[in-house]
Amino acid sequence: MAFLTEEQIKAMGFRHVGKNCLLSDKASYYNCNNIIIGNNVRIDDFCVLSAGIGGIEIGSHIHIAVYSSLIGAGKIVLKDFSNISSKVAIYSSNDEYSGQFMTNPTVPSQYTNVTSSDVIIGKHVIVGSGCVILPGVTLETGVAVGALSLVNKNCTEFSVYMGTPAKKIKERKSDLLELEKQFLNSIK
Repeated sequence: MAFLTEEQIKAMGFRHVGKNCLLSDKASYYNCNNIIIGNNVRIDDFCVLSAGIGGIEIGSHIHIAVYSSLIGAGKIVLKDFSNISSKVAIYSSNDEYSGQFMTNPTVPSQYTNVTSSDVIIGKHVIVGSGCVILPGVTLETGVAVGALSLVNKNCTEFSVYMGTPAKKIKERKSDLLELEKQFLNSIK
């Protein structure tokens, strides 16, 4: 996997990119002026980050794996230590499906009924491969979402969710909070 150089990243016009970031040169970045990236972030090949009006804010120590996408007009936030597995789709905008309106971005907005709402991925969240996160969803700190799940409602902290639609199946341990403190102290 090849990564963009610091010069290439600067030339793209991101609002901010922190230190020690590995951004694939095979990923697609749209509206970079609305994208903020923290420190120690890795974005793999064939990801799509398409920031709308709300923008995309990526914290620190975050991995976005291959073929994932973050798309929409609403704000998308990935807080520190979150992990987006391969082929995850995070949407902050959604077409209306009833048939009362037309769909897709080639149609003028007066004929569509696209809704947009912020998506918040909390600290230490892990989203399994193939998941879809819909507009307006908040995954609180420590949530784990099993592979191939559809998340259409908020998820409570330190819980594990699975399914279509995703449902809480059990609690998740919070030991990682102590490990976070140890890790951050070790790099000071």
